[in-house]
Amino acid sequence: MFLRTLATLVGLNLCLAGDLTAQDLTVDNTLSQAQNSNGEYISWREHLVDDPITAQVPFNGSDGLAMADLDLDGFIDIVSVHESDSGYDSARHDDELVVPLEGHVRIAFASSSPQQWQNITLAEGAEVAAPEDVAIADVNGDGYPDVLVAAELAHLIYLQNPGPKARLEPWQRLILPMTQGQGSYLRVFFADFDQDGQVEATTANKGAQRPGPEDYARSTPVHILRVEGDPLTPNAWRLDELGRYSIPQNAEPVDLDQDGDTDIVVGSRGEQRIAWFENVGYPEVAFTEHAIGIVGAQISGFNLAYADINQDNRLDIIGASQDGLYWLQQPSPIDSAWLAHKIGTFLPDSITGLVAADINNDGHMDILAGSYSRGTRTAEQDAKVTDPLGRLGWFENPGSAEGKWIRHDISRRKRGMFDKFIARDMDADGDIDFVSTRGNSGELDGVFWLEQVRSKEARPAFTAARTEGSDSMPLP
Repeated sequence: MFLRTLATLVGLNLCLAGDLTAQDLTVDNTLSQAQNSNGEYISWREHLVDDPITAQVPFNGSDGLAMADLDLDGFIDIVSVHESDSGYDSARHDDELVVPLEGHVRIAFASSSPQQWQNITLAEGAEVAAPEDVAIADVNGDGYPDVLVAAELAHLIYLQNPGPKARLEPWQRLILPMTQGQGSYLRVFFADFDQDGQVEATTANKGAQRPGPEDYARSTPVHILRVEGDPLTPNAWRLDELGRYSIPQNAEPVDLDQDGDTDIVVGSRGEQRIAWFENVGYPEVAFTEHAIGIVGAQISGFNLAYADINQDNRLDIIGASQDGLYWLQQPSPIDSAWLAHKIGTFLPDSITGLVAADINNDGHMDILAGSYSRGTRTAEQDAKVTDPLGRLGWFENPGSAEGKWIRHDISRRKRGMFDKFIARDMDADGDIDFVSTRGNSGELDGVFWLEQVRSKEARPAFTAARTEGSDSMPLP
């Protein structure tokens, strides 16, 4: 604690010596107090993977992403989706003008260097209108991973990998006809629920991109999709309803009861709750629904993480509520009450994206999180320090269920929406880095990776990839 306090004082003195005022001491340039298990300081450096300025492609509204080796060259590629609407409504209408539906699905093909990527557009326009999420798996059994996209203003669309020339040849595609005109698809995942070698998919349909009171008052479905035959043929896909909820916003495969098969966790915004479907089917895919009764918090389950936080050999759930981040302790038996333990908060900033990873190599799972700036998606001139802004930070696991988590702030900027993180050692240096998308920032949107930097002396918490961008801000 003395070393961390000293680092803060040194950082402040250095800033003042350089003619910086306290207002100039933003989150980004404050010396990091975070340390790993060897006493090295942890800071972060941003690296751009794909952005509209460099690509000269007008995508923005960056949301979900997934990673896989698409061309089987030994390097892990990134598929990302971009809603491409600044007003959070691609289908804006008036009496004289209908704004065309927009959206982009992009691939960043990796190389031997995490600094070099080949970026292409996989799909764009109305066929991927306001895409929110993406999943990757080998659907047709040829060994090459395929792509399934959930579009908030459209449908589900399947894109089939052409194989060795995935970077050069067009990907054949099929808009799943049973999903057209059915609402707003928010999430999509792949899993082999019956372990027969053929993947299934799950999806949540929240009913409308911008749900109104009438949408909260009705129920819309969570589905599982089964594939039999050629996935480019419409009748090869079968859509089966699992359940109906008010604004369902998650349907995530996870072996929650750790019995060796994959279950499904569902989140409902309208009901402010989560539930799970236990996998009980062999040889057919079959599920039994269970409520998750939470004591101490309301979790709607848009983004969730899973880890054995208290090391009792049961999988706990990490999720955000309106007042902060919690971990939900899995009970024994599993249908008993789940106790909510508060991890921390970003207030007045929200917590949107999150992921569990052992950031400081102490054997305990920490949580990286990102927030969602409010207001319009591109304007920042009127944003104040007390407004909900775009933020990155991580919470250090204390190592005991009763201990207090330590929040380490990384960056706080006027604009930014951080919806999804993937933990991965991008530079193969032995520590965990993170791949993410940034939205809500117009031409500053796109895909980036966050390098964990370790040093003997404390450094500024965050080094941005751009010299000019969204204004860095202090804590409120």
